[in-house]
Amino acid sequence: MSTMIPDEKKEEVREAADIVEVVGDYVKLKRSGRSWKGLCPFHDEKTPSFHVTPDLGIYKCFGCGESGDVFNFVMDMEGVGFVEAMRSLADRYGVSLPKEEDPEFDEEHHLREGIYHALRYAGVFFHRHLMESDAAEDARQYLVNRGYNHKIIKKYGLGYAPNDGDKLYRMAIDSGLNEQYLLEAGLAKPSQRGDGFYDTFRGRLMFPIFNPSGKVIAFAGRVLGNEKTAKYINSPQTKVYNKSEVLYGVNFAKNEIRKTDEVILVEGYTDVISLQQNDILNVAASSGTSLTPQQMKILHRYGEVITMIYDSDSAGQAAMKRGINIALEEGMDVKLLELPEGEDPDSFIRQFGKESFLDLKKEESEDFLSYLIHKAQREGKLDDPSQKKRVISEALESIAHMPDKVSRETYVQHLNGLVKVGDRALFEELGKILQDLQQQKDRAKRRQKRQAEREAKQQQQQMQAPDHHTRAFDDQMRNQPVKREPEPPKKRPNYEKELIRLMLIYGRDMIDYIGSLCNEQQFEDKELRSFYEDIIDRFKEEEPVNVEAYADREHPYPKLVGEIVLEEHTVSERHHEKIGIQYKRDKNPYLTAKGALKALKIHHLDRLQVDLYERYNKAEGDERREVMKAMKEAGRQRTMLQQSHLDELFPDPDSEHAKEVSEKVFQYKMKHEK
Repeated sequence: MSTMIPDEKKEEVREAADIVEVVGDYVKLKRSGRSWKGLCPFHDEKTPSFHVTPDLGIYKCFGCGESGDVFNFVMDMEGVGFVEAMRSLADRYGVSLPKEEDPEFDEEHHLREGIYHALRYAGVFFHRHLMESDAAEDARQYLVNRGYNHKIIKKYGLGYAPNDGDKLYRMAIDSGLNEQYLLEAGLAKPSQRGDGFYDTFRGRLMFPIFNPSGKVIAFAGRVLGNEKTAKYINSPQTKVYNKSEVLYGVNFAKNEIRKTDEVILVEGYTDVISLQQNDILNVAASSGTSLTPQQMKILHRYGEVITMIYDSDSAGQAAMKRGINIALEEGMDVKLLELPEGEDPDSFIRQFGKESFLDLKKEESEDFLSYLIHKAQREGKLDDPSQKKRVISEALESIAHMPDKVSRETYVQHLNGLVKVGDRALFEELGKILQDLQQQKDRAKRRQKRQAEREAKQQQQQMQAPDHHTRAFDDQMRNQPVKREPEPPKKRPNYEKELIRLMLIYGRDMIDYIGSLCNEQQFEDKELRSFYEDIIDRFKEEEPVNVEAYADREHPYPKLVGEIVLEEHTVSERHHEKIGIQYKRDKNPYLTAKGALKALKIHHLDRLQVDLYERYNKAEGDERREVMKAMKEAGRQRTMLQQSHLDELFPDPDSEHAKEVSEKVFQYKMKHEK
């Protein structure tokens, strides 16, 4: 059995964890009254609809509906279970928890946790070899030559992979680490001779790669000396590492990016480390890969402005142009900085220092359009009509990636001021480019659709494979991962959420009223039905029933509270004094309750009629007649509900009749229900 974590410890973690800080690792938040707003990490959006309410310890997106507490957020962002999320937060905020002896988690969790463990082990292994091994002398000298001090080496966890073929593998196995985790983490590979395994990284300076919350998820290894081999090799893609979604150094830079509202994007690992060591903290790198839209979304969570510094060689310039368009499409303010010839950020700041770098950045960095045109001008391209046309077309193509029409028009006018062509011609050309881009997107969507249809057809054929296939083939097919599109989440009935909301907001009188006029069986949504039952139980036990009480409860209550209670446009500075939210829509809360009760009962009867119809088709004799009788009665009740006025169906709570009904119903429930 696994060690149970006491409820009071869970609450201690919840109290210690700062939800704004935790969410802020992934989302750039801005204060909005007493809540915080940002772009939702669960779906693509341009206008912030994601709210974090620290008073309640919950978040809610009004675009996609995602909501929950700090545990839900870590679970979704890290792809882990509740216990791992809780332990991660406990480690972060210094809360001690009982040790797990035999956690009863699923296989996927075990594998991910094992991969993380293997990566942590390797990080310590590499760092110790760098600091202690005689074989790492060249690596240490390399770092000394770059001016790296012990503090920065430790901060970034730099290490050295020994040249022995399988030293990491052997030591990890001897220490009890599962072989599968080393393989899945990309730290070891099977020998082609079939006689064991060897280390992926050998004889290299090691750079651990972290996710935004500071976990090691991969490594990059740099060769030392002039060996004829790849300068860098990186971890392969794993269950915890997708290189297209990772930026090097962002875990150290995120807070400074928030503070300055700007990220400096460089190309290499050493560029990041050298700038950080010289107190330029808002810097990250694309880790030697072409910049991706996913990486840009991560950066946009923290800042609005991006200053790109790329090498002046042809590869660097091509990467820069792609990066500009990706950043513009994400809606960021894009600037470019070109360093003196032969310099990169690492070499420049080591040679000239922080102040010179900041002065150069202030004086020489330009908006992307000015940079592109001025660079073409220096290269003489604007003097040749055909080259000038090409430069203008490339500039307009970048402008076309801007999602905002006003920004596009502003930059077209800016372009006209730089190249003196005329607004009309530029706008006509921009229109053609926008049309071409839209056609490209439409074609891409059609390709994706055809691909999805082909995969679905292949899956169907595999599922219908004839019996004469060999057992080996069948086993192979069964072991292949089947890709399925996730089913969209089922929308909870609004009238059911309204009833729960009213009971949470208005307390005992409202619970008394609603509880006397409906029962849990009339709720369709299982979680809301359980929520209703729990409210009634707490009401009978005279325990507190309000938003705060349930926001602090176990799962799934915090997630449900965020989904039910928080509504867009209600989060403001004039919060309700207890729960932090002002509810403006309930001019008459009991009238709201009546409408929700009517909808609840009608939909309940609709479902009942469907069930009775299915029973009728299967029944015989007397049972069939009884079912028919029940069907008619359900139809009669539905018609009565549909045609009756709300006040006829549900008397006002201050009427004598309402008080009498309420008293009788609750006396019965107290006596007969568990």
